[in-house]
Amino acid sequence: SIISPLISLQRQGAVISAFFKLPHSPQNCYRKKSNAAITGILFVTAWQCFRLNHPSTGVSLVGSPPFVRSQTESNHRRVQIAATGSSLDTNSSDVPQPYGQSDYFPVFSPAKDQSFHKQYNSLTTPSFLATRKNHYSTMSTTPISLDVLTKQNAETSNAIIDHLNDNQDFLKLAKYEGDLTVKRDKEDDDKLQVGIDYAKEKGVIDPNFVPAPYVDIDVLGKTPDEVAQVIIEKAKGTESGVIVLVGLSGTGKGTTVAKLRQRLETEQAKKVVTWSNGNVFRSVTLLAATWCEQQEPPVEIEKALTKENLASFISMLSFDKFDGTNYDTRIHGLGLDLYVSQVQNTVLKGPKVSKNIPTVAQVTQGEVILFAAKAIEIMTSAEPNLFVLLEGRAQTVNYVPTPHRFCLILSDDSLIGKRRAAQRLMAQALKDAAGDESKVESAMTSALASMVQEVP
Repeated sequence: SIISPLISLQRQGAVISAFFKLPHSPQNCYRKKSNAAITGILFVTAWQCFRLNHPSTGVSLVGSPPFVRSQTESNHRRVQIAATGSSLDTNSSDVPQPYGQSDYFPVFSPAKDQSFHKQYNSLTTPSFLATRKNHYSTMSTTPISLDVLTKQNAETSNAIIDHLNDNQDFLKLAKYEGDLTVKRDKEDDDKLQVGIDYAKEKGVIDPNFVPAPYVDIDVLGKTPDEVAQVIIEKAKGTESGVIVLVGLSGTGKGTTVAKLRQRLETEQAKKVVTWSNGNVFRSVTLLAATWCEQQEPPVEIEKALTKENLASFISMLSFDKFDGTNYDTRIHGLGLDLYVSQVQNTVLKGPKVSKNIPTVAQVTQGEVILFAAKAIEIMTSAEPNLFVLLEGRAQTVNYVPTPHRFCLILSDDSLIGKRRAAQRLMAQALKDAAGDESKVESAMTSALASMVQEVP
């Protein structure tokens, strides 16, 4: 007799406001909540009223967990209202145990219910709420399946973010990862700019060059496929050319490039080449380190980085179809004759290169930029149906001529850290779950608990 008329009038915000004695305003009318949530709130509240006259009677709400929940604020008291698949009796020690944990669910009641009002006050103290906040926020209606976890892609990271988006430990880890990412990007940009300025001083690149503008794409709420579609639409009508992609770490550049390549090849029958300046820097570093070893006595890497030497090292690199089929970079000089495709995961990642590449890269920005621009020109001029996908820092790809330039941005920059945190979690959870569906949730929980300990 109580529930039916309330449910029939649940669309009228005034009914809810009057029943809970809240101001009738958009902020308090449960914006963005589903009808199911409102129905659950009305049921619990109606039960509380019923309980006033029938204190010894138990009431159960039958439904499918995880429970529907909603929360609001009144007089600075945070109130949790829930409907679960088990008995709701806040005076009983036999409290609901969603996800294997015990908790209370205080609800509004008329002031004449003094015993409940007293208990309600005890359950809404700052200390109680502080201890329960994280538990409330871990509840999710989208548990991670083993199938989704195994994919280890954007779908997995998005599912984890959705699953843990209100979990305080996850948010703490995400903020930490986000701050680290932004800091690293800033440091990298500063170092790159030093190299660009040095290249201008040497006259390697034009100091008056003004790069073409980029088209910003906000990737918030978009799948990699949707981001790729925006780029394809912008480049529509182009038979071949270069597509440049820049953006902060965590905006999905690598994933977008992979999706772009797939769609251009399968849907438009294009030949696609992905280009990275990384192997060019490593090739120059290998030559510089080899030169140092050949001196009598051997010298430190800094001695090799004169303007004349750098020009000589770059002249030892060439780009072409050496086997008649595939493009490659050849390293030919100082006794070396290597093809990058054959040594990119061995020699070019060895200690001789790895320990010296930061020093070499800082003073070879201009040389590498020009080599890359020339290599890309060779490919696009010889292949009428070819696209080159170039992903990197804006400072290094600005000098590649193309009208197709895109910058991936996130209007919600907190997602950068959330994506990184999710990527770490999904890798560790997949390993710990060991192919067992029943262990996925515990593996996620354990991995998060371990990682959050790293946060200062």
